[in-house]
Amino acid sequence: MVGILPLVAIIAALLWQAAVAGQAVWLAGTAARAAARAQAVGGDPEQAARGTLPASLRSGLRTSTGGDGAVRVRIRIPSVVTGGQRIATVSAAAHFQPQGG
Repeated sequence: MVGILPLVAIIAALLWQAAVAGQAVWLAGTAARAAARAQAVGGDPEQAARGTLPASLRSGLRTSTGGDGAVRVRIRIPSVVTGGQRIATVSAAAHFQPQGG
């Protein structure tokens, strides 16, 4: 029984890392849509994207905008084992037509 405990701990850490990675993927899409909406109405896309993210993901946020209303958001996925070091980066893109007015 004691020999199985390290295996259980490793599996639990892997499952938790998968949950954090899934959350980062989901929130990258949300942040990209918020940034594209902000750019479409003349706002700050990075500030809008940052406002949709929890503090743990904000430090790794990078946004890039295109002249046609497209916004790409990149988020670093933090490691749950090594205290927040990046293990991968996910990105999402969204596009809204600029709004006249």
